[in-house]
Amino acid sequence: MKRASPLVSTDWLAQHLDAPDVRIADASWYLPAAGRDAHAEYVSAHIPGAVFFDIEDLSDEASPLPHMLAPAPKFASRMRKLGLGDGNLIVVYDGAGIYSAARAWWMLRAMGHEDVVVLDGGLPKWRHEGHPVENMESFPYPRHFTPRPNNGLIRTRSHIEANLASRDEQVVDARSAARFAGQEAEPRPGLRSGRIPGSRNVPYTELVLDDGTLRPPHELTALFRARGIDLTRPVTTTCGSGITAAIVLLALSVSGAQDLALYDGSWAEWGADTALPVETG
Repeated sequence: MKRASPLVSTDWLAQHLDAPDVRIADASWYLPAAGRDAHAEYVSAHIPGAVFFDIEDLSDEASPLPHMLAPAPKFASRMRKLGLGDGNLIVVYDGAGIYSAARAWWMLRAMGHEDVVVLDGGLPKWRHEGHPVENMESFPYPRHFTPRPNNGLIRTRSHIEANLASRDEQVVDARSAARFAGQEAEPRPGLRSGRIPGSRNVPYTELVLDDGTLRPPHELTALFRARGIDLTRPVTTTCGSGITAAIVLLALSVSGAQDLALYDGSWAEWGADTALPVETG
């Protein structure tokens, strides 16, 4: 089911915690530099009934690139074990507010599960408002998950290479302005600095408010337009490794953009291949 918005509020979730068709997943993930253990934090405190959606466990272990989307059979098997499946509205959240939950939202949609939403403000807002948490890990009954991969939401290196000539799609990079300009070294060793030629920069940090919620639609629309992005044309998002690109994708969706995809390899792939062109400045 395609919902009017990819977001739900903490008030909405509090009112639907016990709804039989609602399932909740903690999709927290952090960069190593953050010094946070996402699973340990989940066990310590999570929204009642939430399961732990492990982004790394749901990656393609055969790929040398970080947390690439897992093949459909593996993804479906993991979802079944988590009790996330057909007929569920899946609410994903994270411990930062709006961060890795956007990646989980994209992953589920890329596997054909459209009935998924992101909790706006995530666990920080939920706890700040005094809603309940629990510290017992959830072990739900398995539920059938039918994967229907939606390749229209996924872009590969070959797609991006072809787009260099056609410019059919706008490419929007979620990294910081300094990394985008090639003025700051990449955190992953061995990667060049710079950007995909012709791409535009919208750092994901500019899309999220201090309370961890996404900016309202009118502000997002104005921001994208100010960066030269036409919301009526196709957009592919990218970042360092496919996590924060999903935040930009989520914000574009909230702004009303329709034709959206994510470059899963992102700069971890593009920046490592010296045969691929790079822009700086």
